[in-house]
Amino acid sequence: MLISASDSPAARSGAHLSRIVTDGSDRAAWMRARARGITATDVAKLSTPRSIETAAREKMYGSSFIGNAYTEHGKAREPEIAAWVEREHGIRPSSALFHAATDLRHLATPDGVVERETGTLELAEIKTTNKEWRGIPRNYLRQIWWQQYVLGAERTLMVWERHENFVPVGDPECRWIDRDESEIERLVKLASELIDVLIARTT
Repeated sequence: MLISASDSPAARSGAHLSRIVTDGSDRAAWMRARARGITATDVAKLSTPRSIETAAREKMYGSSFIGNAYTEHGKAREPEIAAWVEREHGIRPSSALFHAATDLRHLATPDGVVERETGTLELAEIKTTNKEWRGIPRNYLRQIWWQQYVLGAERTLMVWERHENFVPVGDPECRWIDRDESEIERLVKLASELIDVLIARTT
């Protein structure tokens, strides 16, 4: 599958702003909009045929996971980490939900977005963890590549803050993740399969 030029890093000049579904200020509206499409959170779970079945069940019936102390810590720390990202890297915080240029059902909410003077679009993704990372977890990479596809971004700053017993340890760490067309193509295919399963079970 060829990714449309409108989803590529060459398509710029604020084009992504015309694809905002909701700005995220109304969480209920944001949740409703996410439920109508395939998000980066959904795609992060897609790695095998069995994972498509699991993702389909969660989209149809919801997830039994409602959060825990770790997710609450992440929510509390995200604004502080986002401020660090903007200060150090110039990527502004974002809560907007975007759709892809080629499919309105393909959705993403990156934690930060900036269009550089050159026209390059860059994103940020923020996580908290109580573990030492030797590399970026694969599910987070899938999430990042999907966001890049949806917005047409060239790279993403993956930012993580480690904590011990929910106390931050030092400054956040970060690493640039480049756009990967082969991974994006694979994820778009898996998302299409997930959509097909959902349509088959709801019609």
